[in-house]
Parts: sequence; C-alpha cells; structure tokens
Amino acid sequence: MALSHPLRQATRYAALGAALALAACGPRARTSVSDADSTASSAEPSGPFGSGTITGTVRFVGPVPENQAIDMRAAPACRAIYHSQPRQLSVIVNPNGTLANVFVYVKRGLPQDSHYAPVADTVRLAVRGCQYHPRIVGLRVGQALAIRNDDVVSHQIDAPGVTTRPFTIPLDAGRTGEHVFRGTEVMVPLQGAYYRWMRAYIGVLAHPFFDITGTSGHFTIPRLPPGTYTVEAWHEAYGRRTTTVTVQDSTTQRVTFSYSITARETSD
Repeated sequence: MALSHPLRQATRYAALGAALALAACGPRARTSVSDADSTASSAEPSGPFGSGTITGTVRFVGPVPENQAIDMRAAPACRAIYHSQPRQLSVIVNPNGTLANVFVYVKRGLPQDSHYAPVADTVRLAVRGCQYHPRIVGLRVGQALAIRNDDVVSHQIDAPGVTTRPFTIPLDAGRTGEHVFRGTEVMVPLQGAYYRWMRAYIGVLAHPFFDITGTSGHFTIPRLPPGTYTVEAWHEAYGRRTTTVTVQDSTTQRVTFSYSITARETSD
C-alpha cells in the first residue's frame, strides 16, 4: 500500500511568517497555513470504528496510453538523472491490468457526530528529478506534510487549494518544508513555480478511511463501523467513480472500479 492510517495526535506548527524566518538560518523550511486552529487533545475521544472492511481493485480496460513527454531543457541538472525521455507519471497501468495512483476513500456515510482525533505522524514527499514522489498522497486534517528537495536545484512548491487555503514553500537544494492542513479537500494539487510540469495531488480527509492503489492496483479500507457508504475513487487523468457499499461488523465487502482511455469522469 502507498499509505498507512496512523491515529495519533497531530503536532502544532508555527505560523508562516516565523517559519520562513527560521528557514533562512536552519536546515529546514517550515510553513503552516491554517483554516482554523482546531488541533485536538490526545485525551479526546476518536471514532467510531468497527470491524468492517471495504477492499477491491481498480482495473484499467483497453489500450494503455503513453504519458506525456517532459521537455526538461530548462532544468539540465534534473534531465541528467534520467536514462530515457522523462515523462509525466499521470497514468501508471500495472502488468496485471490495474491502475496505480488512484485515491479511494469514504465520501459519505459516517455518522454525522463522528470525530477522529488528529494524528502526529508526518507524511513525506520528495522532489527528485524535478518531479514529486509519490505522485498521490493521502493524509488527515491536522497532519503534517513534509516535502524534501532531493535535487541540486531550488524549487518553489505551490498549492493552489480550492477549499483549503493556498500555500507556497520555497525549497533550496537539500531542504525540507512542512505544511499542516486544517481543512478537507480531494484533491489539493501541488505544482512547481519554476518548472510547471511538476505535479502531485494530496487527499486531505477528516477521517482515516482511505487508501491509494499501488503496484497491485489494490486498496483496503479497514475498521469501518456498520453502515452504508458512498465510496469514491479519484484519478488525476480519468476522474471519479463512485459506488455504494453496505458494511457490517466482521465482514469484508469487495468492490471493483474500472477506468478506460475513452471513459469520461462520472460522480454522484
């Protein structure tokens, strides 16, 4: 799996102005832009949880498209690390005919009074070869995203959020910047101010019921309480698919999502 589901308390981070000032004299650049200061106490109840599971695969049907070539003449230091033509990583079809980098999550169905305490674990993302790795990341409201620049050139990370506030992180070579999300959004796009081909997407949720497909095209969403849920799959090139699933305790419900090069986005 591309991502685990930690359930510990979130760490507070400094405001943007102070953080950028510290960046000038230390090895880390930090930024935190909050929609609201709502970090919960570790004693705060979290839940509900159950023993139901939704699992399945995301299939890709039909011919596999070729990803767009990237012209890196403006970044020769990045181009030098590639042994072949660098390309966007937007469509990754696995050898078993499944699709990687699909964000699958519970969109609706949790009790309205549900509250899931923030977690302290930091989700990590790297900039390498003037591209983001991994391409798709999921995390929780109140959780930190750390972005490390592994390149020998500087980058500026831009996130033009829609429901979350936009933010910018300047990163010199070898530096790490951090951001804490305070609002939900599926998905927050990451871009590069200097190299516009740089793209990644962040799924930010208030609950832990999500997963991202990897090399097997498989996803698993465990610990669900009994209920009927709208489950959505999101892919950057082919959009959204939704289905309704009813879960009972100690049961596993299997779901298959399908994408193809000709199918258009569908969502309820």
